[in-house]
Amino acid sequence: MSTNISAFGLVVNMVCTSTFPSGIQLTQFADDADPFDMPAAILAESGMGINGDLLVWNKPVKLDISISVVPGGADDENLSILATANRTGKGLANARDVITMTAMYPDGRTTTLSEGFITGAILINAAQTAGRMKTKTYTFTFEKKSGY
Repeated sequence: MSTNISAFGLVVNMVCTSTFPSGIQLTQFADDADPFDMPAAILAESGMGINGDLLVWNKPVKLDISISVVPGGADDENLSILATANRTGKGLANARDVITMTAMYPDGRTTTLSEGFITGAILINAAQTAGRMKTKTYTFTFEKKSGY
């Protein structure tokens, strides 16, 4: 039996408490960076006691997500609005959005991440040496996960 691992058809919905309370849908993913990515989570630490006993302890883990979208597209514009609204600086009013993100995979499974915040963004359009605009990557961190 074979397994189809195609990502074609991935959709990400985001609800942002202040900036997009009705939610936005992301579908314009980049072709030159991982469009929806999460680094491996370190679930436990380990060490050795002075007599050679293995010691293991679990620790809480935040869930870091990156989303790379086509520069200049509608998804980039919406994420840029979100990033700008949540940027802190002199004279800026931070929106303090709390984000819920649901990824809907082509096989029908879903993953929902909640209690999240935008943590990083490319705030201007940059160019690559290849002559095209640089892919825009936005990063988020979440506290909770449910689903697949």
